[in-house]
Amino acid sequence: MSSDPEQRVYRRRVFYVPGYDPIHPRRYRELYRKESASQAAISGYQVAVVAAPNDGPFGWKVNATIDGAEIETQFNVLVWSDLVRDSMAGSILATYTHLLRTAWTYIGTGALWRLMQLRKGPVIAALYPVAFLVLQLVLACATGWAVSHALLLVLSWFGLAFWAVDLVVWGLGLGTAWGVLRWFRARDGRFYAYYLMHDYAYSAQRNGEYPAELEARIVEFTDLVAKALQEDVNEVLLVGHSSGAHLAVSLLADLLRAGRLPSGGPALGFLSLGQVVPMQSFLPEAHRLRADLHYLSERQEITWIDVTAPGDGCAFALCDPVAVSGVAQAGKRWPLVLSAAFSQTLSPERWRALRWRFFRLHFQYLCAFDQPGDYDYFRITAGPLTLAARYFARPASPSRIERPVSKYTGLTAS
Repeated sequence: MSSDPEQRVYRRRVFYVPGYDPIHPRRYRELYRKESASQAAISGYQVAVVAAPNDGPFGWKVNATIDGAEIETQFNVLVWSDLVRDSMAGSILATYTHLLRTAWTYIGTGALWRLMQLRKGPVIAALYPVAFLVLQLVLACATGWAVSHALLLVLSWFGLAFWAVDLVVWGLGLGTAWGVLRWFRARDGRFYAYYLMHDYAYSAQRNGEYPAELEARIVEFTDLVAKALQEDVNEVLLVGHSSGAHLAVSLLADLLRAGRLPSGGPALGFLSLGQVVPMQSFLPEAHRLRADLHYLSERQEITWIDVTAPGDGCAFALCDPVAVSGVAQAGKRWPLVLSAAFSQTLSPERWRALRWRFFRLHFQYLCAFDQPGDYDYFRITAGPLTLAARYFARPASPSRIERPVSKYTGLTAS
């Protein structure tokens, strides 16, 4: 790595790009407040989260004392939850239509088969909403049929079996089936079937091409980061979680292509966490994303660290997103692929408690670790070292997947 290992931070800007999440960004502030306090108590440093001015994107400030240094960090969330909510606003019928279209997209293009050659966990997570929504439909139809059949038997016993009654009874059966589907949807906060189906459908709706409203939001995000790079700070750090990771890739690629990184300005770092890049980059029309991955992987102006964990069944753990997408060339520098190693960095008790809570584990990258290794989210985002200095000369984690799997290798956006 060519970055200066001695570069230190006293003032930092952090931009957090969430994944496909309809929740208000204050959730991330409260998560940071709670988990930073826990990590500080474990690791022996001080972190205080305070309110930030309301003159920009939702955010907060962090005042930290770590390794004898005092650091001030301004956090901002790059919000696209409104787009997520809009995409989830469809009816039950619309969700089943999304199911058919999304399944056809991944199966018909061969993307599903190629994804299965990587990690099984995220593929199972992708198949889960399909299977569970189909199960809901089967249960609803079976319940509706059973109700109608039982009523017809009772009415025929009383001699009331004629065609008008049959129509009413079967109408009641359809109403019962619909009621069962509504019951499941109302409780999707427990099952996540509708949520995940809309997540995958959003990526697949244009065969991997970003929708226009998301492209417009990326432009807004790029302007915000470019403005921060003009400020008197030592580092600007972009954090992309889950599907927010590939949005951050495109944001940074746009920023660098446009020459908006000032000479002699702050260090620019990119931390991708729990990425699911192949879910989109393997689709046929993801030309823009694949071109951005290729471009960013060769830039010497940034430091890109990709952190995943085999214990996270919702991420493509230790899969180099550039290499597996088939766009790695001889000049590739990034990302440095590291493992958060949940089974080692969490205590045995916490690991046993969390290992089957798949969605909770997908957010563990943003949380405290009982036995932190060289990945500590709060040292990275509020500590005295730039991302480049922290991981200077650090080798990649073993057992990473770097073979190209995607059949699409176009490097120009179209």
